[in-house]
Amino acid sequence: MPANVEIKARVRDLDQLVRNAERLSGSPGTVILQTDTFFPVPHGRLKLRDLQQCFSLQDGRGQLVFYDRPDAEGPKLSRYTISHTDDPAGLLAALSQALGVQGTVKKERHLYLVGQTRVHVDCVEGLGNFMELEVVLQPEQSLQEGEEVARQLMTELGVQQEDLLSGAYLDLLLAGGQNSP
Repeated sequence: MPANVEIKARVRDLDQLVRNAERLSGSPGTVILQTDTFFPVPHGRLKLRDLQQCFSLQDGRGQLVFYDRPDAEGPKLSRYTISHTDDPAGLLAALSQALGVQGTVKKERHLYLVGQTRVHVDCVEGLGNFMELEVVLQPEQSLQEGEEVARQLMTELGVQQEDLLSGAYLDLLLAGGQNSP
């Protein structure tokens, strides 16, 4: 199962974060509109992501994503499996009937690639602006090496330790917008 080291944080200064991400990535990034529907499962998280990439629409495309990670602040190991679908609406109907729906998260994501790291600057409907780092671990890389990459990027992007969050956007929405434990 692939793995990455993740960091999630609230954004204090959106303009500065975007400037830093553009400078580090050498690009203006890619805008992606996402609707994530979460389903109750015995462990980990299961979501269906409906994707639409601005300027080159990907209508009718999605991803079923299972991931498992601790709900802790700072760098954390996340293991995940992604299955692509050309019929997210049909899959949503089937999974909703079979499992029920835990909740939905809508966001506009700006994706920047910095080395082996995906830098996400997210505007989440009902919550505000956030930043996520996903350091995609290479097979030979240790968790500690991934954490070092994440912490270094966090510093270069101007993210403060007190801005770090635990949990998922869904947790924040279900808690009324507050950081959940």
